[in-house]
Amino acid sequence: MCHNPHPTSPHLASYTGHPGSSLGMSVEDGGVPGLGHPRQARWTLMLLLSTAMYGAHAPLLALCHVDGRVPFRPSSAVLLTELTKLLLCALSLLVGWQAWPQGTPPWRQAAPFALSALLYGANNNLVIYLQHYMDPSTYQVLSNLKIGSTALFYCLCLRHRLSARQGLALLLLMAAGACYAAGGLQDPGTTLPGPPSAAATSPMPLHITPLGLLLLILYCLVSGLSSVYTELLLKRQRLPLALQNLFLYTFGVLLNLGLHAGGGPGPGLLEGFSGWAALVVLSQALNGLLMSAVMKHGSSITRLFVVSCSLVVNAVLSAALLRLQLTAAFFLATLLIGLAVRLYYGSR
Repeated sequence: MCHNPHPTSPHLASYTGHPGSSLGMSVEDGGVPGLGHPRQARWTLMLLLSTAMYGAHAPLLALCHVDGRVPFRPSSAVLLTELTKLLLCALSLLVGWQAWPQGTPPWRQAAPFALSALLYGANNNLVIYLQHYMDPSTYQVLSNLKIGSTALFYCLCLRHRLSARQGLALLLLMAAGACYAAGGLQDPGTTLPGPPSAAATSPMPLHITPLGLLLLILYCLVSGLSSVYTELLLKRQRLPLALQNLFLYTFGVLLNLGLHAGGGPGPGLLEGFSGWAALVVLSQALNGLLMSAVMKHGSSITRLFVVSCSLVVNAVLSAALLRLQLTAAFFLATLLIGLAVRLYYGSR
């Protein structure tokens, strides 16, 4: 499924360091792009925006709470996010921001994106089921293993060999995520360290069942595979990104519509939505589109660094908006992330 018969094809090379690539993705081979070139400046801005949106997600979601809980169905938010992404992609093609390919519409190339949608859907649902077999803090710490699984599939599927320096950088990234999850933020009203979701709730003993461990390993594998498989599709197909996203999010809307309808009785699709909830949906939709550009013109590894760097944004916003306190673990995690970025992208 992930085997690439043309690992050194010109098309693939144009996104992994070729000097003529559309966004100058030489950053994947080491070296952070400068801001002198307009395309490099746009790429840097895109990464910064994506980092900010990832980091703002949890604090914005916390602002949606009414009486300590989210007032709308999570499946409603996911469905509306997928629908928003689909509409934005369709608009991009209709107004000509991206050109429709000449000749017969390449509908056959849409089929592989069904697997991407299924993998992402399975990944999102596994997150929910995992909470029944372990405490939130254990999940937050161990879920960082998906960094390793993504790197593994990245090497196997895209035939990209990581250097020892880059491997060490990813290990530091995993350590930073675990360190932050274990105690990066603390509620001033409690002495229990942990992420916002764990610190503000009643204390739960650290635990994980054997089934929970198996599901966690499955979650990490599915997470890494979904990211790398989607990257492979985006790079292999000679289609506009908006059209590829149209394929992906069409399947995503159909899948999540089925999950929402089969979820049993509950609040209506828009019931409980507020301005904060609408902002969550819009930011997640825009971030999803930015991430697809990152994976088409960068890599799944770049995405990992964006998600890890967003922890800093998450912590700062949580401290400012939710009155949570930064701990020594946060500053250690920030230091580890900085070292990881320097190791992976710094000049050698």
